[in-house]
Amino acid sequence: MKLTSFIIGQQILFFAGGWVFFVKKLFRDYEVHHTLIQLIFSVTFSLSCTMFELIIFEILGVLDSRSRYFHWNLGLYLMLFMVIVIIPFYIGYYILSNLRFVQAQLIRPLTILIWLVYIYLFWKLGDPFPILSPKQGLLSIEQGISRIGVIGVTVMALLSGPVTLSDLQSIEKRLMQTMDMILVKKKRITLAKKGSVVNGSQNSPKHSGIWGMLRTVTTSTSGENVWQLQQEVAALEELSRQLFLEAHDMHNMAERLAWSSTLQGRYFNFLGYFFSLYCTWKIFISTINIVFDRVGKKDPVTRGMEIAVHWVGIDMDVTFWSQHISFFLVGCIVLTSIRGLLLTLTK
Repeated sequence: MKLTSFIIGQQILFFAGGWVFFVKKLFRDYEVHHTLIQLIFSVTFSLSCTMFELIIFEILGVLDSRSRYFHWNLGLYLMLFMVIVIIPFYIGYYILSNLRFVQAQLIRPLTILIWLVYIYLFWKLGDPFPILSPKQGLLSIEQGISRIGVIGVTVMALLSGPVTLSDLQSIEKRLMQTMDMILVKKKRITLAKKGSVVNGSQNSPKHSGIWGMLRTVTTSTSGENVWQLQQEVAALEELSRQLFLEAHDMHNMAERLAWSSTLQGRYFNFLGYFFSLYCTWKIFISTINIVFDRVGKKDPVTRGMEIAVHWVGIDMDVTFWSQHISFFLVGCIVLTSIRGLLLTLTK
């Protein structure tokens, strides 16, 4: 009971912290007024922090092991529900909502249809995984984690590419072309409305009533469809906002590339190469274990410390220190990956 109350209290604090982080840090320079998006982000942030906290408690031996195991499984199931069900559903919903040609009454049925297709493809992706056991149920944690791991690592790898000068120039060129198109279409709208008003005042007896007013608003004397132009301008303005955010983020990434040539930047680059080699080795060993149905018992940190103890003669508790150092390395990789992913997704 005490642990449950403690976990609930921590969830509330993490939820508030995620809400503040979303508003004040992540989208500080952008206008995001969707309360539901903030709510989903804060809930996911809270669950992630709670699971991270439970890992620390496991290492330090804090609280009862059965309670930690229960809350760990509960947190995993809730996280999988958010990642597999809630977040993809609302991503599809908001994408369809931003498409001008999709009618409002069709958004929800199409969202459900797209989500069902996504779930089918998501589940079929895990069929060739040799790591899954027939003993595991359809709704087991292993079924979801294995698929999320493959998709998540792939997406983060695709979104972590470097920014080149040609990429930045291409985005800026597209942005300028879009702004020029918006300006031209707004000029056409203004001229069409002006011509319609003049024509309507000159031919008021002929075009009186509702039909005359409708023609005056929507169609000019030159045949311009004002309503269609306004829809095109709205779509181009939405595109220009997205291009501006992308160009802004690319400028920031270009500044970070310039900073990487400094002494401090080279130091962090060295750490990046170290972690890259560490991750490459982990991926290679994991692939070998999956293909040959092996169970990995020692990670590179443990093996390296055992070699140091055996050949150098260092007196230390290998099991204790290898666990803490491995946890620290994995934590650094996760934190830096999430930071890079969030910076990319803010586009």
